[in-house]
Amino acid sequence: MNTTHTFADLKLIEPLLKSVERSGYTQPTPIQMKVIPHLLEGKDLLGIAQTGTGKTAAFSLPLLQILAENPKRRVAKQVRVLVLAPTRELAIQVHESFQTYGESLKMKLALAFGGVSQVPQVHTLSSGADVLVATPGRLLDLLMQGHVSLAGVEAFVLDEADRMLDMGFINDIRKILAVLPKKRHNLLFSASMAPEMERLVNSILVNPVKVAVTPPSSTAELINQSVMFVDKSQKRELLAHLFADNEFKRVIIFTRTKHGANRVSEFLDRVGVSSRAIHGNKSQSARQNALNEFKAGRLRALIATDIAARGIDVDNISHVINFELPNEPETYVHRIGRTARAGTSGVAISFCDAEEIAYLKQIERVIKKSIVVDREQPFHSDAAQNSNARPPVQQNSGRPRGQQPRGQQPRGQQPRSPKPRPQGRH
Repeated sequence: MNTTHTFADLKLIEPLLKSVERSGYTQPTPIQMKVIPHLLEGKDLLGIAQTGTGKTAAFSLPLLQILAENPKRRVAKQVRVLVLAPTRELAIQVHESFQTYGESLKMKLALAFGGVSQVPQVHTLSSGADVLVATPGRLLDLLMQGHVSLAGVEAFVLDEADRMLDMGFINDIRKILAVLPKKRHNLLFSASMAPEMERLVNSILVNPVKVAVTPPSSTAELINQSVMFVDKSQKRELLAHLFADNEFKRVIIFTRTKHGANRVSEFLDRVGVSSRAIHGNKSQSARQNALNEFKAGRLRALIATDIAARGIDVDNISHVINFELPNEPETYVHRIGRTARAGTSGVAISFCDAEEIAYLKQIERVIKKSIVVDREQPFHSDAAQNSNARPPVQQNSGRPRGQQPRGQQPRGQQPRSPKPRPQGRH
């Protein structure tokens, strides 16, 4: 019987234990308890787990420890650990996790994804890196141009492998596998095991340990959950509109990235809403000061990333706003659980743009319920017109303000279904 209750029991080195403590974690999750010991022993691993179970820490902590205990001189353009993620959002989150947990280890980390200039990425990789987190398309671009070499990869992580296959990355993955060293430490994480996934597992892993974890997926019954479809460019304006209501007294706003949190906080300050951002780039004292101001009621809003939010325990949170939907469904449960604590009620509002509809569907599958669509908002959104979107659920009796009678479109607007973004080079 596994009696592990603390990270210290997992034989993690002191710098990692301190980083975990600073991040607000007190106990390892089930997947962390099961995975970390095997990875520290160098075993290949197949993890069957939904996102939001703590799997990023489950592989980043032991890999950082292995690197720290086996230091090597960096080689130009080479990396020691390669993590492949299906989307830029997930790649950014994984990279931030490595930053947070490895902040005392002096590791050089690199991040590569498409849609942005490759120049800074090339510059970072030019002198080599300990860890590279990348999306498949951009990594192949850099490989073909000779900006990165995978000859020195000691550990390879394929995260959300099932989603990789769904997005059509199987050929890219095969091309990357073909240039990796034959002898390496392999980790593969997936939420499901379809036949094609089994073939991929067999082509990557050698005598793997298999770990399966079922995530918690319940949401508090006292939380009034709703979603607002809104174009990405109008999310800030919608946020300001909501804060015109004095009922938004003590609000936690979640973003996916540190820079996103900063931008939201700066915007709110400009429109007269007192706020602070807390994330991994803020010092511990700065985070604590912001939290104290928030608890004392001197701030209406606290903008947080998921890692920084782990240590937030504040009573009487009136609203939780998902400025960006999490790409990990169980993270949604964790986020909205910041309100409706100790038997009180609370409100959780999620902004959803066209690119996030898939995240919304995943969340609804995990929580086993549809999130009510709030149609009393001031903006028309392409996301609401997406042909793959779930039909809006009417929450209130009668017709909401500003809405057309059922079956009619606003004058001058035709129903349309945006073309899906090409997967291309993520």
